[in-house]
Amino acid sequence: MKKYICDVCGYIYDPSVGDPDGGVKAGTSFESLPDDWVCPMCGASKSDFSVAD
Repeated sequence: MKKYICDVCGYIYDPSVGDPDGGVKAGTSFESLPDDWVCPMCGASKSDFSVAD
């Protein structure tokens, strides 16, 4: 699965890790995150993320 980077703060969403503090289980793809999920570091929305190289 692809990793995504927050264009605001540089946080990397790694599907193999998920967002345990945000209640997102490991193995959850970025596309499967709820629409109201936000960056755990800065609060940016999903639309502020892009595919990490």
